[in-house]
Amino acid sequence: MGIRKKTNKNPPVLSHEFVIQNHADIVSCVAMVFLLGLIFEVTSKFAVLFITVQYNVTISTNEGPEETAVNHFHHGIKDLATIFFYMLVAIIMHAIIQEYVLDKINRKKHFSKTKHSKFNESGQLSAFYLFSFGWGASILLSENFLSNPTTLWEGYPHTLMPFQMKFYYICQLGYWLHSLPELYFQKTKKEDIPRQLVYIFLYLVHIAGAYIVNLNRLGLVLLVLHYFVELLFHVSRLIYFSNENRQTGFTIWAVLFVLGRLLTLTLSVLTVGFGLANAENQGFDLAAGNFNVLFIRITVLAAICLTQAFMMWKFINFQLRRWREHAQAQSLKKKQVPSKSKSKKDKANGVNGVNSHGADSPRARKEKSS
Repeated sequence: MGIRKKTNKNPPVLSHEFVIQNHADIVSCVAMVFLLGLIFEVTSKFAVLFITVQYNVTISTNEGPEETAVNHFHHGIKDLATIFFYMLVAIIMHAIIQEYVLDKINRKKHFSKTKHSKFNESGQLSAFYLFSFGWGASILLSENFLSNPTTLWEGYPHTLMPFQMKFYYICQLGYWLHSLPELYFQKTKKEDIPRQLVYIFLYLVHIAGAYIVNLNRLGLVLLVLHYFVELLFHVSRLIYFSNENRQTGFTIWAVLFVLGRLLTLTLSVLTVGFGLANAENQGFDLAAGNFNVLFIRITVLAAICLTQAFMMWKFINFQLRRWREHAQAQSLKKKQVPSKSKSKKDKANGVNGVNSHGADSPRARKEKSS
């Protein structure tokens, strides 16, 4: 699978530059090993652990005249193998988008180094957020979570998930795990690594936490809400890079960002603080997947509230920096306008050129007197 273009330079095999240039091809070969393992009976049982979703439970329902079998899934330790495989798929997809979409746009626009890295980041995240938002919203509509918000806490613990929901969580964890090796593959600047590690860590903790403690319904709703707001921000930044006068998207994003934080806190407190606190099924039972105890509820709410406070703090700093830059730009424009008018006035009075009243100069008067 030719993902990356070959250059004239041939770095030593297994050197850092060789791995970075050919990482997509290397990962594609590893993924193909698992796919080829499905062909042979000896290795198929091992390969299935990585490729297909595990822990299938078939439930018979009596809806209608005939019984129908419905497949549901729960989580377990084997999910780590599936997450690893789809992490490899995410690396391959990242390289395809970078090579065949973003690099072509970069060559046409001739961005600076700073804009180049930010454009790549926003381009990758825009594609991921768009895909995840659309997929997550379709699950919410099909499962009727939006029409009946009480399903977020009724019937807890929600140990059984439909295929689409479980596969959604597997892909989410695989994507954010793939972001860690991408810091090396994309030669991320050292000053940008801490910032990216922070938000990767936050995504992994919250998604894995909702998946493990069986708050998958609440987690799905909050992810779709958050991804929509983030999608708007990165699309606005892509538009801004193409034309710096187009900044309307940032204003809309700023309003929706604050509303998104308020809605996230409201849903979290409503589900965990009131819904689960008043549920009949109280207690801690690891085998049954029940984590409805006071300590875990407080921990979940504290994690969500601290994350929202951290995001608001970053948001306020971002807005203050934008306002300062805008104020500085306006002050520079105001300084340039008087200086231009003053230079024109000086020119008319002969400061930078020949005096218009040359007859009244001392030299002219001297010549007249002589």
